[in-house]
Amino acid sequence: MLRRLKPGLYVHDEEALNAEPEIGLLDQDITPVDAFFIRNNGALPEIANPEAWTLTLDGEVERSCVWTLDALRTSFETVTETAVLECAGNGRSQFSPPTDGLPWRLGAVGCARWTGVRLTDLLAHAGVKPGAVYTAHHSPDRAIKDETKPALSRGLPIGKALGEEVLVAFAMNGEPLPRLHGGPLRVVAPGYPGSAWQKWLERIEIRSVEHDGEKMRGTDYRLPRRPFKPGEPLDPGQFEVITDMPVKALITAPVAGFEVAAGSEIEIRGFAWSGAIPVAGVQVSCDGGANWREVVLGPSEGAFAWRRFAIRFEPAVPGPVTIIARAYDEHGNVQPLDMPWNPRGYCNNQAQQVKGTAR
Repeated sequence: MLRRLKPGLYVHDEEALNAEPEIGLLDQDITPVDAFFIRNNGALPEIANPEAWTLTLDGEVERSCVWTLDALRTSFETVTETAVLECAGNGRSQFSPPTDGLPWRLGAVGCARWTGVRLTDLLAHAGVKPGAVYTAHHSPDRAIKDETKPALSRGLPIGKALGEEVLVAFAMNGEPLPRLHGGPLRVVAPGYPGSAWQKWLERIEIRSVEHDGEKMRGTDYRLPRRPFKPGEPLDPGQFEVITDMPVKALITAPVAGFEVAAGSEIEIRGFAWSGAIPVAGVQVSCDGGANWREVVLGPSEGAFAWRRFAIRFEPAVPGPVTIIARAYDEHGNVQPLDMPWNPRGYCNNQAQQVKGTAR
């Protein structure tokens, strides 16, 4: 069924449903829903009547609130935020030696138009108490091996939750949010990893401490403060929650294994994005990193949307061709050519290489 609905997606061999598109399917400014990656930590919840869905906001607030979907739409301003959604484990399969976790290739990313209400407006209505530190997100999806446990319960630092860009979304690319992508409600937390964009949102709890829900403890969705060597025992105390995602570029054309006639032009194109620090530019090498060309970025649809880059290349002689793209942000952070290893395989922003042949 999934392949019928979403042709071109690679379905990972996991108990939970997880799938990513072929890179060529991401070559659009706005990623179509049918080409968007699917990430689940547990079983898909059954939702009989989306319009009967409610959202509860409670905890460290002056007044607890419950809204229906219709009440959210009519009581608060509806806004649209164009933003990149990327799994923290995107590119995990490139780490050597392998790490724990889903072996994502490079397709666990997409850029969509998300429509909903600002989380900060909901918090203002409820009245956030001075001691608020973190949000806690709750959903009905359950762990596959233990249905008494939630599959995921993540949260946001209160400072991020109050940001104008953070939404409780009910639409994606102008259509009601599909169930596979968290419908009827999900968190949209631009710049943060996909784990923070909780799907099937039914409750937001405001807490006076960092949230410790499912997948918020130990080393889940955390990066080490210091380098760890493969095989070294992990000390969870040395890990911090992943917040802003690193700067990154994705070559969407040509794809690996391409062929081009020597002396003929080929267009190299793709997208660049970043987290809280805006992406500033992209450099492309057509000779495996020996020489680099600066590429002008296209316009941005929003502060957290990806930006198009394109450049033309004409191989002079037959032989192997290696194209590399590396993005950099406004603080000078640049994608590494060799990514430092980390034990959970998160936040891999190693500069992508696409190899082909000039004939």
